Amino acid sequence: MESGAKGCEVVVSGKLRGARAKAMKFVDGFMIHSGQPTKDFVDAAVRHVLLRQGVLGVKVKIMLPWDPQGKMGPKTPLPDMVTIMEPKEEAPILAPVSESREEVVPPVAVAPVEA
Repeated sequence: MESGAKGCEVVVSGKLRGARAKAMKFVDGFMIHSGQPTKDFVDAAVRHVLLRQGVLGVKVKIMLPWDPQGKMGPKTPLPDMVTIMEPKEEAPILAPVSESREEVVPPVAVAPVEA
């Protein structure tokens, strides 16, 4: 986390204490678990450790930060990332304004019909 990761997850499973196998999960920060962003933003590794009591499995997932240059993480931002823009400066209203929303059609003169 001190190296710039957004989140991490470590799962250690096997005979940790006692005769029964258990799994312990350690989580810190922000982690996504589904969709295409998981493939883009999460690095995962699995290793097995052979001990005298048996085999321990260690799974590590690290969520990379968004990096526009693409050096530390993916260039594309997360789909749910929201950018808050500053509002535009508007001219102050000094007098009341009336606007007509209906289109005004001028009357058309019709030629008289002789009978």
